[in-house]
Amino acid sequence: MLMFSRKKFLIIGSTVVAALILLAVLRGGQPAAEAGKPATSKPALTVTATLPQQENWPQTLAATGNVSAWQEAIIGAEISNFRLIEILAQVGDRVKKGQVLARIDSSTIASETAEARASHAELSATLEEARANAERARQLRERGFFSSQQVTQSLTVEQTARARLDAARARLQAAELRLARTSIVAPDDGLISARSATAGSLTQPGQELFRLIRGGRLEWRAEVTAADLARLQPGVAAEIVAPDGSRVAGKVRAVSPSVDVATRNGLVYVDLPADAAPHLNAGMFARGEFKLGSLAAITLPQAAVVQREGFAYVFRIDQEGEIARTAMIKVSLGRRQGERIEITGLASNTRVVASGAGFLADGDFVRVIDPATAKPAS
Repeated sequence: MLMFSRKKFLIIGSTVVAALILLAVLRGGQPAAEAGKPATSKPALTVTATLPQQENWPQTLAATGNVSAWQEAIIGAEISNFRLIEILAQVGDRVKKGQVLARIDSSTIASETAEARASHAELSATLEEARANAERARQLRERGFFSSQQVTQSLTVEQTARARLDAARARLQAAELRLARTSIVAPDDGLISARSATAGSLTQPGQELFRLIRGGRLEWRAEVTAADLARLQPGVAAEIVAPDGSRVAGKVRAVSPSVDVATRNGLVYVDLPADAAPHLNAGMFARGEFKLGSLAAITLPQAAVVQREGFAYVFRIDQEGEIARTAMIKVSLGRRQGERIEITGLASNTRVVASGAGFLADGDFVRVIDPATAKPAS
């Protein structure tokens, strides 16, 4: 029994050794050329390569703000407790300086003016008579017919008549001025932006009847941070985007010398052209940008940049040839223009994946087609 078990053990051991020898022979029997051939990985994607390009891009400063009237005049009645009888201007009307906007009932003031005019005429005649009497008294005094006292009396009557005439003239001027104020006129050329005047109502002291945008001029009051305020000065060009999408050109008129203590922002006043009114109206909120000249930029297509975990990356192609390995490189982004974006932190001769980068991972192999289309940035 012991001999049988020992024999069985030897047979199993011999079989295992034979199997190991056969396996070694099979591994060692591969052709030398095939054994020395380097392993290649299957490309994950077919891509095109590109190189950064150097361009001169405009340097801009974005801002937001409100569109306001350049200057707004509040128009009211200069005489009170008189009835408005006619309204001649409406909101949106463009008016000229001196144009009548509304009329006040002038019947009472007209009668006062007529009375003052008659009094003036009467006292004017009285003065002429007194002047003639004084002149005759002076002539008779020289001939010895009038005493000095009589001459003095004549001169006093003349001076009194002249003073009364001056007072009557002042009353007439005041009456004519009040009569003229029964017509409410525009103080300047401009655009009527508000109207509260109503026919039949009584005028009150300080009451607003119309509001006028002087010259129809609008301005964009852009809010800019304190750090950027020093970059702007009068004359800098600006472009405002209207709510309807149209773009309106403007120019900086003034930069605020102070900054709001709550927001730490300062105001920049931008003059808008006269034809801005169809697209921009007072009270609108608008965004825009200031044009600060041009600056060199290294750019790539936006499709070459991927965003992962809050950072921007590009995939560098590490070797020439049809099959290449990629490496993910972190970059910083700058300005955008059209389909291209400014890149910092990348050498100008670095070949990167132009499109499809969002499907790649660091170290993936790719098949590069037409890799020589891009040229290095100068």
